[in-house]
Amino acid sequence: MLYATGMFVPDPFIYLNVRGRGYAVLSDLELARAGKEIRNCRPLSLSACLRSLEREGVKSPGLAEVAHLLLRRHRLKKVAVPGTFPHGLARRLRVLKVKVKLKSGAVFPEREIKSVVEVKKISAALVMAEVGLAEGIQALKSAKITKDGRLLYHNVPLTAEKLRGIINVAILQAGGHGSNTIVACGRQACCPHERGHGVLRAHQPIVMDVFPRSQKTGYYGDITRTVVRGRAGEAVRKLHQTVLRAQEIAFDRLRHRAEAAAVHAAAAEFFEREGYRTGRRNGQMQGFIHGLGHGLGLEIHEAPRLSENSPDRLRAGQVVTIEPGLYYPGIGCVRIEDVALITGNGPRNLTKFDKVLEV
Repeated sequence: MLYATGMFVPDPFIYLNVRGRGYAVLSDLELARAGKEIRNCRPLSLSACLRSLEREGVKSPGLAEVAHLLLRRHRLKKVAVPGTFPHGLARRLRVLKVKVKLKSGAVFPEREIKSVVEVKKISAALVMAEVGLAEGIQALKSAKITKDGRLLYHNVPLTAEKLRGIINVAILQAGGHGSNTIVACGRQACCPHERGHGVLRAHQPIVMDVFPRSQKTGYYGDITRTVVRGRAGEAVRKLHQTVLRAQEIAFDRLRHRAEAAAVHAAAAEFFEREGYRTGRRNGQMQGFIHGLGHGLGLEIHEAPRLSENSPDRLRAGQVVTIEPGLYYPGIGCVRIEDVALITGNGPRNLTKFDKVLEV
């Protein structure tokens, strides 16, 4: 809906596209703003539609009845809807004799190819992510190491929750919204989506995955770095170097028309050659246990997918993450993530942040 109209709307509203012409039925609270912000779309008054229905004798009309009114005005008896369309609304439309058909594929397949303006919006959100990450790393640098290996920040234990708050406040001040930011230390990070909890410790890898959404545009940034406060052990150092090299290999294969699964396979095969095997051990998966990356835009996970079984082919104009990682409970985790724009001449890395292990 945001892609279609270019406007944030807090409440549910109706969007209809008829032969390339868009219509949006909005609360009267939004109409004045819509006149300035909405694009490629004609705003319509919800209250005016409700009054028309009441004059027709419809009792307690809702969104389904308003949608039906809009369809009648355009002499339409059937609509195509996305797979996320509300089931209750679809049922009510069918009661009103509207044929509701599930649209195959994406509603806006052109979303995969980002315009120059969209790339700038993603880059701006990525800067917000980097601002938050920089604040987090600065807090780690400032933290003191106790004799038992805990980190103290302003003389109190530095926890994952506290560091996540530092990161998210910096993102908020930069104009973004940080949600579910990951700060996971040691063994915790071996579960890729573990947010992290408890006191952070020195000499252990700490994974920070930061993916804010711009409050102004709705586009996401996404970055991951793995750092150690203090001294990293040899096993972690080698893990970090190997993941860095895998990312470089993947970037070398980001080309227009490249098979997404083949790009993932290049990183996976490199890990295997280096002796980092993937499989289940002691009931837990370890190694390279997730896809190499994903599309980025108005959603944090968009098409295409760069994974083992992805059917996608990469195309110039797509923006994707490249985030190889290795997970071994006995060592810890290292994940490194950058964002790439695929062009006709290869990839352009939109991420500017350093990749330093020890801080």
